[in-house]
Amino acid sequence: MNNRIRVLRAEKGWSQAELAERVRVSRNSINAIENGRFDPSLPLAFRIADAFDLSVEEVFDKTDAL
Repeated sequence: MNNRIRVLRAEKGWSQAELAERVRVSRNSINAIENGRFDPSLPLAFRIADAFDLSVEEVFDKTDAL
């Protein structure tokens, strides 16, 4: 699943560690999601979207998920 997390983080000036703290996961988890090695659970996807004040669809692209 593609995502815009790296770009969105850069726009906010947040490190991976800062985002990880906001959504209550490890920095390694954020890194794995950003690099497409891990797809977040639905609750985590919502927490990430909420951190950016966006919808899940604005953060994650489902086109590769099918």
